Amino acid sequence: MMDYPYCFPHRMKLLVAVVVLAAVAAGTEGAPGFWDTITKPFSFAKEAVQGAGDMAGAYGDMREANWKNSDKYFHARGNHDAAQRGPGGAWAAEVISNARETVDQWRGGDPAASAADQEANNWGRGGGDPNKYRPAGLPSQY
Repeated sequence: MMDYPYCFPHRMKLLVAVVVLAAVAAGTEGAPGFWDTITKPFSFAKEAVQGAGDMAGAYGDMREANWKNSDKYFHARGNHDAAQRGPGGAWAAEVISNARETVDQWRGGDPAASAADQEANNWGRGGGDPNKYRPAGLPSQY
């Protein structure tokens, strides 16, 4: 019984040494830093939430503008803005875009229109300039 209290500090020292070595190894060149490894999932989630906000903002602007032939522009813009947030934003844009097009298809939407929307989604998410799809005369606030 006297053995346990004596060994515990040595085990703690070993545990601390392993954690410190892992932190040093994670900080070596070419590998993400220890702190980055811990915070990366939180950054992804933050980017995803911000990206979803960008998608909602583009949708709100599309509804507000109510401009003929502007659908593809707002698809591209929402995806572009979300993807600029980082991997989490790009993921959110892809999930939201795919869900929207799936629901449109379930509701009997035009497959050609859905394919054109997905082309604009992919263009924006891939870093393409959304203005490629901007309709003539759309107010500059959009």
